Amino acid sequence: MSTLVLTLPPGPPSPTAEYGYTLTADGHIALRQASTSAALLPDPGRTGEVVAVVPARALSWQRVTLPPGALAQAARLRAVLEGLLEEHLLEDPAQLHFALQPGAQAGSPAWVAVCDRAWLQAALRALEAAGRPVDRVVPEFAPGPTASGQQECEVLGVPEDAQIVLTGHGPQQAVAVLPLSAAPALAALAPAGDDAPAVRAEPAVAALAERLLGRPVLLHTASQRALAAARGDWDLAQFDLASSGRQRALRRLGSAANAFARAPQWRAARWALGLAVAVQLLGLNLWAWQDQRALAAQQAGTRAILTQTFPSVQAVVDAPVQMQRELALLRQAAGGMARGDLEPLMAAAGAALPASRVPGQIEYASGELLLRGVELSPEELTAMNQRLAADGYAARSQEGALLVRPQESP
Repeated sequence: MSTLVLTLPPGPPSPTAEYGYTLTADGHIALRQASTSAALLPDPGRTGEVVAVVPARALSWQRVTLPPGALAQAARLRAVLEGLLEEHLLEDPAQLHFALQPGAQAGSPAWVAVCDRAWLQAALRALEAAGRPVDRVVPEFAPGPTASGQQECEVLGVPEDAQIVLTGHGPQQAVAVLPLSAAPALAALAPAGDDAPAVRAEPAVAALAERLLGRPVLLHTASQRALAAARGDWDLAQFDLASSGRQRALRRLGSAANAFARAPQWRAARWALGLAVAVQLLGLNLWAWQDQRALAAQQAGTRAILTQTFPSVQAVVDAPVQMQRELALLRQAAGGMARGDLEPLMAAAGAALPASRVPGQIEYASGELLLRGVELSPEELTAMNQRLAADGYAARSQEGALLVRPQESP
């Protein structure tokens, strides 16, 4: 499954507005990257995901502490945020869009992303009209700990309008967006030597950043920055912009499965899972092979007993059945009787029947004795079966008669 990561243009959306986009299969490596209008954006596929990145300059960040119970009622959460932020905002809260930090808890400080509501709604509607509905909206930079665990700097834009973005800044690990002209002052405040924060810059402003900061920078393209933003856990599409439904859930599940299947950081887990599955399959095959060998040995032993005991048997088809038939023939030849013959059945039934019960008619067929005219109560039938069990017989009532037969071998 592919993912289309695009950066929203800062101005009002229009048919000619340019979207910088990156198409990726694993969230780390770009398959295609370019800039084009919404109508010409590539299709990520039916199960693909579209992620919109909000530029750093379009967002402001506020720090709030949610009161107890604020998260219990999602419908009131926006009103709670408006009340907490009203004194810190220059615009009417009704004209702004809020997004709460993932995993925020009542009573603990949490970050809130703030941007122009009408602009974001118009941008998402323009993409939906172009056939590229957005599944997630992520910030270009987010507060919190950085990947390196230290403060990081990134320079972006063009030489005429370049900005420097600080992430992991200060004790609250905030995001600060400043004009690159403030770089000399930042360089004077920043630690020197090995403790200096890493600086990355887009190719267009790399030389300018090196001159103003007085130190080398690492090249970091807008495509790489967008992919890193898409891998974050933020989703700014909250409250009235929240998208839901089965399709989005399937896309998120597919995105997670695709990341596990392709992302480099899951390579060790994939190898471990593959090794575990291979070991399980090998163990199951070994177990099945041992069971087959044991069964084959048992069947061979049964056939050997049959052919050794009864040499007249030339072909073994069903050893237990053939052995039972040969034993019956031997009993007949010796004048012996089997348990299913008439005389043993009548002797066992006569010994087990209550003294006052005499059958009016006796029928015998296929090793079963039917005594008509004998009806026993459940207690009498239970007592009779206990006496018959000692000789290997059982009885049951059948349509006003009593059926006596040998017990089936277990």
